[in-house]
Amino acid sequence: MANVVVVGAQWGDEGKGKVVDIYTEHADDVVRYQGGNNAGHTLVVGSEKIVLHLIPSGILHEGKRCIIGNGVVLDPEVFIREITKLKESGRIKDDACLLLSESMHIIMPYHKQIDIAREAKSGDQKIGTTGRGIGPCYEDKIGRRGIRLMDLIDPATFARKLKEFLVEKNFLLENFLGEPPCSYDEIFAEYQGYADVLRRYVADTSLILSNDLKAGKKALFEGAQGTLLDVDHGTYPFVTSSSTCAGGACTGSGISPREIHEIIGISKAYVTRVGSGPFPTELEGADGEELRRIGGEFGATTGRPRRCGWFDAMVVRYAVRVNGLTGIALTKLDVLSEFDTIKVCTGYTCGGKTLETLPAQLELFEKCQPVYEELPGWNEDITAAKTFQELPANAKAYVHRLEELAGCQIVLVSVGPRRDQTITIRNPFA
Repeated sequence: MANVVVVGAQWGDEGKGKVVDIYTEHADDVVRYQGGNNAGHTLVVGSEKIVLHLIPSGILHEGKRCIIGNGVVLDPEVFIREITKLKESGRIKDDACLLLSESMHIIMPYHKQIDIAREAKSGDQKIGTTGRGIGPCYEDKIGRRGIRLMDLIDPATFARKLKEFLVEKNFLLENFLGEPPCSYDEIFAEYQGYADVLRRYVADTSLILSNDLKAGKKALFEGAQGTLLDVDHGTYPFVTSSSTCAGGACTGSGISPREIHEIIGISKAYVTRVGSGPFPTELEGADGEELRRIGGEFGATTGRPRRCGWFDAMVVRYAVRVNGLTGIALTKLDVLSEFDTIKVCTGYTCGGKTLETLPAQLELFEKCQPVYEELPGWNEDITAAKTFQELPANAKAYVHRLEELAGCQIVLVSVGPRRDQTITIRNPFA
């Protein structure tokens, strides 16, 4: 028996959706434990491209229970739109396969309005938020003034809390942000409509998941974003507002750390990030444009072009340490097939000193200089490779070098976007 957590080992967008989709075959429950609809997981099933923002990737497999845990913040409109589309395409035949934690917090219209207005007011200090209200919703959660799903489906409780919280939100909107106030009547009517749809999915998911694990069922926990976007351990303040690291799987789903047996970090064979913040290996010239073009590096949620750079072993070593990774799933190796030589960042220097790990101070991180070594490319199409041995010698050498630098076994290699374009070296569920 094994329960597996999948986390991003870089700045997000590493290809977690595909890996979760593959590992779901071996799991009974698939659990999303943090983030909101600022995440986008892209999957290619046959010739069909599917983008999911809230619902776990496991929904594409019949007979699996998908759970959205208490650590997620839910935009009801987005969730309903997503589930409607999945039903229309025949992907969901039974509502019982999807559960929402009664304790998750709800994104309100004022969260989105505040998010967008704050970013506009920030000038050249923008964080790079998606403007979907994620951060302000988490703020209210921590500030103990949030509205949970259990509140939303109880009209009396929802009415009382909405009236109380709108006093503060409208004061902020009007007097500091220069925005129009939110209407109580409009929000109440709109969100009670959402409540009528959501009610059928609400459950004590922590208890249900605990009972499943006691019965010997296997669980797969999927996070959003990546380690370097963790609110505690990322490149603060250029981070998301939740715990993206492996520890968030426990707090975001209500299970014990003792229930976790494997932690798989997803890493691209290079590295990308969106939004602002330090990025030592970023390529701003032709190589960066080539990585973006070949890799299709545009946000699944926003469409924003991603910043691209060479593989950064300092970042992945950090992810191995703070998550306790037991394996790495390496994605998009095929994107590098057109490069004659490939650089790998083995470490950083700052002020003439070699650093042991990532600096916590943003100002120092921005001054870090990458130390590179060059490896030969393979200039060969690898998308049809089914086993590791079928890869060109230079591709295998590249994977082995990344494994050495990361200090962690690479257990999966993705050589294309489809499910079948995947080489499994070790199955964490076995």
